[in-house]
Amino acid sequence: MNGTFFCNKCGAQNTAGAQFCSRCGTPTNPSPAAATPAALPTAVPPYATPAPPSQITTGMAGAGYGGFWIRVVAAIIDAIIVRVVVAPVGMIFGGLGLAGTMSGMPHRGLHLLGGGVVLILLVFGSWLYEAFMESSSYQATLGKMICGMKVTDLNGNRISFERATGRHFAKWLSGMFLCIGFIMVGLTERKQGLHDLLAGTLVRRA
Repeated sequence: MNGTFFCNKCGAQNTAGAQFCSRCGTPTNPSPAAATPAALPTAVPPYATPAPPSQITTGMAGAGYGGFWIRVVAAIIDAIIVRVVVAPVGMIFGGLGLAGTMSGMPHRGLHLLGGGVVLILLVFGSWLYEAFMESSSYQATLGKMICGMKVTDLNGNRISFERATGRHFAKWLSGMFLCIGFIMVGLTERKQGLHDLLAGTLVRRA
């Protein structure tokens, strides 16, 4: 029995010194080179290549802000729209005043009343127009929509009617002292005027 051994795979008896099993052909003395793959050192994965700076900043660059001059253009468009809506009221009172003059009746009161009504309509009309439009699903007045802009909060979300109202009346502060509050749009990092800073809003390019 000292001159034989049994195969570890099939259990067949083989003579001493045999390199392969006589029944299944399995090597009886595998060389060190035939070590199991688990014994082999695992390959170290290469270090991940960092993304180039251009890809990192793409998301930040995509969120553009409305600059000073394009907002001036949008404001002019909105002012024209409000004037067009209010103009018929002024024309009505002007026509009544002219009719009073032709009939010999006093007309100064009609002119004063007409001017007061037009002023009130301009103040309240511009407020309601901006507040409703900027807090709506459009998030912009018609002027801003034409220029490809919308008003959001600091997180890019739609603003409420109350915040839009505060932003509108904060523009009165921006207009004081040589319109410094409006000029700040061209000086701040995120193109915020004083009214935007007070209301916590941003004007983004679509």
